[in-house]
Amino acid sequence: MVGGGQLARMTQPAAVALGVRLKVLAATAEESAAQVVNDPVIADEKALADLRAFAAGCDVLTFDHEHVPPFALEALEADGVLVRPGSVALLHAQDKGVMRSRLTSLGIPCPRWTIVASPADVAPFAASVGGDVVLKTTRGGYDGKGVWLVPAGTPESSETVAEPFRAGVPVLAEERVDYARELSAVVARSPHGQAVAYPVVESVQRDGICVEVVAPAPGLSSELAVEAQRLALAVASSLDVVGVLAVELFETVDGRLLVNELAMRPHNSGHWSIDGAVTSQFENHLRAVLDLPLGSPVARAPYTVMVNLLGGDLPDVYPAYRHVMARDPELKVHWYGKGVRPGRKVGHVTAYGSDLAELRERAWHAADYIRGDIDE
Repeated sequence: MVGGGQLARMTQPAAVALGVRLKVLAATAEESAAQVVNDPVIADEKALADLRAFAAGCDVLTFDHEHVPPFALEALEADGVLVRPGSVALLHAQDKGVMRSRLTSLGIPCPRWTIVASPADVAPFAASVGGDVVLKTTRGGYDGKGVWLVPAGTPESSETVAEPFRAGVPVLAEERVDYARELSAVVARSPHGQAVAYPVVESVQRDGICVEVVAPAPGLSSELAVEAQRLALAVASSLDVVGVLAVELFETVDGRLLVNELAMRPHNSGHWSIDGAVTSQFENHLRAVLDLPLGSPVARAPYTVMVNLLGGDLPDVYPAYRHVMARDPELKVHWYGKGVRPGRKVGHVTAYGSDLAELRERAWHAADYIRGDIDE
């Protein structure tokens, strides 16, 4: 697995259970996965020579992020390395412009969009959609980075309009969608086309960062849930995705589904599955890239709530960590081995059962206590 972050770290227990030796290429020895995987390879995740050396000792190469350059992936494939997902598929998660163009050609519903070459192109597009516009760098953005909201009527000379173009990559302009909530449909697909779909979840964002996931999405009609899964499976098949695919969706106020983003790896919206599903997204990702039969994605309980633990005012969270474990023994706490700083994802907590309101209260109490927002 290329990338030594928390996704690789959470893949390790699944690898142990499957009898798979997981190798990790990490940028530093302090990264999350490098702390828990034997003999991590410390190298440059974007350097072709380092990737080639790493791949030489692996049966299959997969990723915990989308930042490996496309030319490097293509070169590895030309060398005969099994890269899963492949470079052609992964490009749709690396480049938002490529993604939007392909999904539109497939008839997958998306927000209205265009590629803008300069600030002067933004106002005409805003006029065509009749409202606010969201600008996104086509490459490199995540967790709210590389995204700017441009209210209708903003002059092209404003800093908000000008800043996205300084990154030196094409800029995607999209209509600001009037949505009721954000959903995520996570699927896993193997090389020979077997696929499974997890329950569609509600994803709650704050300042561009996912803070809560509820599985399944409360109040979602069975018709819309099936449609979301159908869309995700169609994208996985059409793009020949191997491994986990997360399709982030807007549920609009008038009851439609629009695809927002794609991720071709285990995803934050699927972390609930470690404790809440028969087979976690991490295990099914490994099963898929190794072409093993996929495991059941069925939920173990009527509801599972996952809340991300974000760093706050407590530089030493260990006493708080002990407190929430003692206060609620049924709560599952996952720690990423990261240094604490405000707003950084340092772990997550999961609660599952039948009373959604109670589950939310318990999970948020733990998160707020670890952040230092409450002290009892």
